[in-house]
Amino acid sequence: MTADRPLKIDIHTHILPRTWPDLRERYGYGGFIRLEHEGTGCAKMFKDDVFFREVEPNCWDGPARIADCDRDRVDVQVLSTVPVMFSYWAKPADCHDLSRLLNDDLAETVRRHPKRFVGLGTLPLQAPELAVQELERCVTELGFPGVEIGSHVGAWNLNAPELFPVFARAAELGAAVFVHPWDMMGQPDMERYWLPWLVGMPAETSRAICSLIFGGVFERLPTLRVAFAHGGGSFPATVARVQHGFDVRPDLCAIDNDKPPRSYLGRFWVDSLVHDPDMLRYLIKLVGERRVALGSDYPFPLGEHVPGSLIESMPDLGPETKAALLGGSALEWLGLREEQFR
Repeated sequence: MTADRPLKIDIHTHILPRTWPDLRERYGYGGFIRLEHEGTGCAKMFKDDVFFREVEPNCWDGPARIADCDRDRVDVQVLSTVPVMFSYWAKPADCHDLSRLLNDDLAETVRRHPKRFVGLGTLPLQAPELAVQELERCVTELGFPGVEIGSHVGAWNLNAPELFPVFARAAELGAAVFVHPWDMMGQPDMERYWLPWLVGMPAETSRAICSLIFGGVFERLPTLRVAFAHGGGSFPATVARVQHGFDVRPDLCAIDNDKPPRSYLGRFWVDSLVHDPDMLRYLIKLVGERRVALGSDYPFPLGEHVPGSLIESMPDLGPETKAALLGGSALEWLGLREEQFR
């Protein structure tokens, strides 16, 4: 990297350990992900014995990721687990154990390449007291600037009172929170055409944003720094509907927070993964250039295959705006300084 161009930080990348224990054997029941390595160098992910997806070595290999970053001129990747690993459905102690396994492996990758990688931990959110413990360990012992969480936790949306202590502790610690959709609503009813990923994921992210707004979490925790994947999902396209619903039916929408939804635009971050220049322009207009941060969903096919290429291709975005989108917004959200990576 050189000082003559903006720092490029990708806040949305996923990583797995190269290996982990047989979780069905470790915990005594199924439902977990296992990884089978192949002679090709790739590996297959299975949920018990059902195939989930194939992954390449760059899903776990630090040097392979760095080679890709050098090719695409990405200076820093923010690493977080693959959401299917959240396992919020598991027994609390088991999810806590799994979270520690994932977080320890991630911390070792960051330790080996501290100027190229930043870690976001995962938490056993179905057990908020354990989640707070692991959050504190992630920040104070492992040195992570934040954590990644799912768009809901079983029957709890993110406004659930049970989850508030986790958000409150994140605010106290100055920990950033990255919300990624998972366990998509309606998934059993739309198995064809990849609709859970194309339709369900954007809806999940809007569900999370609306829950934090209407539930008063942002209002009660003004210093909490939250970013949402995939450009905020379907929320940007429906925020006018959300605001109108709040205006015409406050008896349904304003029961926990009487502040208008639009007043929170600019209060949270979103990544830039929208695949369209007009949508990116709208997103910048909606939340501001300091609240949109480069995110690619590396190394998966729904992501931006050359991270930052959309931002860099748009001639109407000035140098200061591009610098904010490519790195400045990420630093502000993470609470980090550019000097740490130069």
